[in-house]
Amino acid sequence: MLMGRFQWVWRQLRRSLWYRATLFSLGGVVTALVAWLVTPWLDVPSVVSIGARAVDSILNIIASSMLAVTTFSLGAMVTAYGSATSNVSPRANLLLIEDRVTQNTLATFIGAFLFSLVGIIALAAGIYDEDGRTLLFAATLVVIVMMVYQLIKWAGYLTRLGRVRDTIDKVETAARKALEGRMDQPYLGGQAMPATVPEGLEPVRAGKVGYLQHIDMPLLDSLAEDLGHAIYVQALPGTFLDMTRVLASTPTLDDARAEKIAEAFTISPSRRFEEDPRFGIIVLAEVASRALSPGINDPGTAIDVIGCGVRVLTPWVRHAEGGIDESDQPVRHVYVEALQTKDLFEDFFTPIARDGAATVEVGIRLQKALSALGAIGDNRVKRLVDEHRERLINRFDIGLTLEEDRQRVKAARRA
Repeated sequence: MLMGRFQWVWRQLRRSLWYRATLFSLGGVVTALVAWLVTPWLDVPSVVSIGARAVDSILNIIASSMLAVTTFSLGAMVTAYGSATSNVSPRANLLLIEDRVTQNTLATFIGAFLFSLVGIIALAAGIYDEDGRTLLFAATLVVIVMMVYQLIKWAGYLTRLGRVRDTIDKVETAARKALEGRMDQPYLGGQAMPATVPEGLEPVRAGKVGYLQHIDMPLLDSLAEDLGHAIYVQALPGTFLDMTRVLASTPTLDDARAEKIAEAFTISPSRRFEEDPRFGIIVLAEVASRALSPGINDPGTAIDVIGCGVRVLTPWVRHAEGGIDESDQPVRHVYVEALQTKDLFEDFFTPIARDGAATVEVGIRLQKALSALGAIGDNRVKRLVDEHRERLINRFDIGLTLEEDRQRVKAARRA
């Protein structure tokens, strides 16, 4: 989906932990107060109000238990982040922080705690009559059901949170979604960059140091219409920018319009997965490289990651073979470079081949991965596969000590 800057910022906001926790907390407070506000319009049967006398003790139990469970859960999250940093990649922590199950669970616990706290205070202040206590009791039962559901779900989820396999799955999913988004909009919703860009274009420079996270394509299209000229984007999300790096260029430009064009580019100190497919591929390769380091020495994980890479790249390679449909791109006056398959191959295969050059099993699996992609790709992909095979064989000829192992890697090329 084509997103403007406001929509993009709003999506990032909704993925933060404090956003969900705040919503659930407000929900808990409002629920406790609604029981007091609506009682004048309710007529609760006396038989229903019998259990309401126990609401004080129930709320006290919820308050004390939810405080303890929330504290424990936060500790478990910090431990999971540390495990992912040590065993997978520090870049993968962003996916754990934005994990919806974790956020919903913590938000439920915090909301239940505040609900019980407000209920206890309101009961102590004597603002509830008998009908109000009954309604508060009913709301408490609903909160208990939510708590039990989240506790059971959380208990199972904690057994895999931060584990290597679970974190790899999250990185793979993020990389796959980013590539799928780029397949839907290969030029970010704009038009393909022409083979020959007009001369004499005025550049718009970044003016900041950081990574490009998002481009507001609707804003650029609107500015291009006002200018009466096309805008040529010269940096994709994920590009590292310095003060002099050119973001875009257009034939005629003044300082005010250059500033507006620059505002369409969101620059941050770090990269994100959503609109940066190369970042997901890079993090997958980092996981494999870390697994192959002498301190960890886990070639099995590296081999698993190679399989993940093939799954992620297969739809992209098949899509590239079938060509790119440019007819339905919504932005008509902005031209953008396409993501290059050679960059994806370089980001993934080169680091793993470099760090796994002394492990014959890794070499064999890399050869099979390249064969799988070459079998479904077009001639450009086949040339890329041949280039990486040559490099791979050269690296493993140096890294492997036994001639027999070298021959096994070479034989895998023909398998």
